[in-house]
Amino acid sequence: MENTERRVGTVSRGIRCPIIRQGDDLSVIVTDSVLEAAKFEGFDLHDRDVIAITESIVARAQGNYCTVSDIAADVKEKLGGGTVGVMFPILSRNRFAICLRGIAMGCKKVVLMLSYPSDEVGNGLVTLDQLDENDIDPYRDVLSLEKYRELFGENKHEFTGVDYVAYYSDLIRECGAEVEVIFANNPTAILSYTDTVLTCDIHTRKRTKRLLTKAGAKKVLNLEDIMTAPVNGSGCNEAYGLLGSNKATEDKVKLFPRACDGLVSDIQDKILAATGKHVEVMVYGDGAFKDPQGKIWELADPVVSPAHTDGLYGTPNELKLKYLADNDFAGLSGKELKDAISARITAKDGSSLKGSMVSEGTTPRQLTDLIGSLCDLTSGSGDKGTPVVLVQGYFDNYTM
Repeated sequence: MENTERRVGTVSRGIRCPIIRQGDDLSVIVTDSVLEAAKFEGFDLHDRDVIAITESIVARAQGNYCTVSDIAADVKEKLGGGTVGVMFPILSRNRFAICLRGIAMGCKKVVLMLSYPSDEVGNGLVTLDQLDENDIDPYRDVLSLEKYRELFGENKHEFTGVDYVAYYSDLIRECGAEVEVIFANNPTAILSYTDTVLTCDIHTRKRTKRLLTKAGAKKVLNLEDIMTAPVNGSGCNEAYGLLGSNKATEDKVKLFPRACDGLVSDIQDKILAATGKHVEVMVYGDGAFKDPQGKIWELADPVVSPAHTDGLYGTPNELKLKYLADNDFAGLSGKELKDAISARITAKDGSSLKGSMVSEGTTPRQLTDLIGSLCDLTSGSGDKGTPVVLVQGYFDNYTM
């Protein structure tokens, strides 16, 4: 008799697609690409497979772009065009430098306040050892550019080789604005220089705005408040503004995709009509993982998934197999152990295992964050040409 027992669990496949252009029907392209991959590679689709689409091709198909001139006009209108504190930006040529170009074009002077020893996502300016050697407390001490250079000299990024302090300063001046650079981690430090502030942090932005407002700032906006409506016919993002944007050309920014709930539903419906299988669909951006060498926390987008179908809400509700093997069933082995663990899994009644020892150590993260991280690693950010990822078997367990 043929042994039909499965030997493979979760599988993540990068799906090759045509190069996406503005106006393309993504629901058709993604559906066709997945079905063609299944046909040519010889695999079937199943209920609860996940089809994930990178946010960049969604925004590209939407034509969701703006120029640095559009950003400048919006910044000048909303912040007055005078002296503006630009605080807590991430250190990135791709993610922030082109936005800074537009911001600087909309201001007379920029007071650039950088967090240290690193930015919000882990790009380092100095090391903790350097701070210790110079008796600097990053939570207390506000450093001028002169003091920073005196203590630490030039510090180039480990991977890019860029001195971001000089790079950002030169960029601001090239755009016609004056620049003053300070280093601090207390948001209210900026108020000694200006009461008009553009906060550029991502995941701490609400706290930063709250502290500045409480401390008496005249006007406080975040990147999420810039480009929330079209400027001169540009794209925009009503929910996230400039957050999640990327450099497209030397003078153009690709914004985070706008409302795309309809896209994920359309793909789900098309796959159901073509195969009879009910898949889940999501749009994903940066995954949530940390580089062990550079210490960079790879999460520059405001959310991992801006749109997904209903089956991807929630968190895993799993048993820790090694806990069962080492504790409840420590005296069993072989088939007896397998059968005992399988029975325990089967007996789960769907109620939350949160706080239970038998689930301790399982990842208490949102499904979209977990799957989005898997997809981001699968698709990469270079020339793989797989902006769609098919994840199979993610919701299976040891008994399936």
